[in-house]
Amino acid sequence: MAVLISQPKFQRIALLAACSLIVTYFLLERSDRIPYQANWEYVHTSFDWANRVPKYPIPESLMTRLPEGTPRDLAPVQHVFTEGELSETHNKTQADRRDAVRQAAIKTWNAYGEYAWGRDQLSPQSLRGADGFNGWGATLVDSLDTLWIMGLRKEFKQAVRMVAKIDWAKTNSRDCSLFESTIRYLGGLLSAYDLSGEKVLLNKAAELGEMLYAAFDTPNHLPANNLNFIAVKEGLLYASKRESTAAVGTLSMEFTRLSQLTGDPKYFHVIDNIKKHFERTQDTTKLPGMWPMFIDLRNDFITEDNAFSLGAMSDSAYEYLSKMYSLLGGLDETYKRLHMKAALTIKQHLLFRPMLPDSYPASPPDILFSGTVLSNGKIIELLPDVSHLGCFAGGMFALGGKLFHDEEHVKIGERLARGCAWAYDVFPTGIMPEISAVVPCKQTPELTQCDWNETLWREKNSAAPESGGRPLPKPFTVMRDRQYLLRPEAIESVFVLYRITGKTDFLDLAWRMWQAVKAATETKWAFSAIMDVNADGSTTKIDAMESYWMAETLKYYYLIFSDPELISLDDFVFNTEAHPFRLLKASGGGK
Repeated sequence: MAVLISQPKFQRIALLAACSLIVTYFLLERSDRIPYQANWEYVHTSFDWANRVPKYPIPESLMTRLPEGTPRDLAPVQHVFTEGELSETHNKTQADRRDAVRQAAIKTWNAYGEYAWGRDQLSPQSLRGADGFNGWGATLVDSLDTLWIMGLRKEFKQAVRMVAKIDWAKTNSRDCSLFESTIRYLGGLLSAYDLSGEKVLLNKAAELGEMLYAAFDTPNHLPANNLNFIAVKEGLLYASKRESTAAVGTLSMEFTRLSQLTGDPKYFHVIDNIKKHFERTQDTTKLPGMWPMFIDLRNDFITEDNAFSLGAMSDSAYEYLSKMYSLLGGLDETYKRLHMKAALTIKQHLLFRPMLPDSYPASPPDILFSGTVLSNGKIIELLPDVSHLGCFAGGMFALGGKLFHDEEHVKIGERLARGCAWAYDVFPTGIMPEISAVVPCKQTPELTQCDWNETLWREKNSAAPESGGRPLPKPFTVMRDRQYLLRPEAIESVFVLYRITGKTDFLDLAWRMWQAVKAATETKWAFSAIMDVNADGSTTKIDAMESYWMAETLKYYYLIFSDPELISLDDFVFNTEAHPFRLLKASGGGK
């Protein structure tokens, strides 16, 4: 039989203490892996948008449901990386690069937490919080999926606790931007839920969705981007008379994903209605195949404006066409048709090659840019603008090319991505400006290179508005906005093209871009936008660091140096704020 041997009292106390320490250690050590169904302190939004009586109700019997049927097996998008391509040396180099980006994210997050916690963004020079997006904590919500992807679980849980207390009815403004609230707040919540499974995030997304859905309570059920809270509660909301194409076209992914996750069809219905208007008008604009930068939503979706671009006011409306095809599992062919028609028009009229100096030791780089077109329906004028916002187009062309089996579009995407990377390289800071212009080659169907013309460049340069400071690199003629605002579009396309083509030189391009961005924007506490990318020496900082720095820029730099299976392009599709949504699969995944 067993014999219990009595122990001295101090030994028993020591043993109990040791056991307690061990248990505490494992609880703390595993705290970041506790299932995220914790009992957070949850604050319900103080105004019940779900029970608001609409002025222009949509009968449930008339609502368009999500497409039925088994999702299709979409064409593979991501390159299949072999062990040879991911050698030990390769992986070590990328791990060091990835860690450098992660440290920048930690530095950013710590500064936000100390000086601007719960505010929309940190002002990195004055070290105080600023609210430009209703004061709901844009950086907090926008950063959720970045924190998760980077393995910062403690910081993620800290953020979720704060998000659980957001009251969408308490704001520092009488209205909100439907577009910005959708891509940053709703997109951020849905993506973080897709990644973590934390139900509180879906609950907050559903509350916000009810409020944003009210923007469609107009006579024609097209949205008012300026969602005035008083007007909508009184039934006095109207669709916008002059709305940017981006604002109306960049709601579809978020509203669709919300319908997929909640089972409520109303969000998808209003998006499908917008799609039908885009489809109806695509061939009747002043540049058939594209929509102008501004649309009259109040009066039958009139598209009479004459400016067409992939830059500001238009960009993400085109980005979402192929991505909606993916998000719906290929069950709505309309999005494929819309994308392909738009891509054809863009290729024919907006894309151009810059005239490059003959100082290259070998052949000049094979690059493209996307400009702005003015058209009256017959006479078409190309403005050879180079917009940082438009740098997303490389990824758009390449993604559509893979989805729709068009290798020419993949190659166009690569040339566009390399164009923006080249524009980074030629400026003294290693970063391209917000908006600039170059001397273009004459447009040809093949978009072929042309000879350098020094006389023409000098004429264009002298005729351009004063740029100030040091001379511009050739072939740039003017910088209309010389700032860098911590934007992600250039690295976004470089990331997408690396994942699609597997070409490893994109990694070195990305690292060179990252080193330049870090050197030009880093401060003692965080990172700042800069005044002039053509500055020689130290840069003048701007007291601005928008939420997309964490949501997009740092995420794309981190992901390009990560294991390609981390957020694979075959499993996720990114919204325009770089929030990845899980794709539906034939096996039933994605719910």
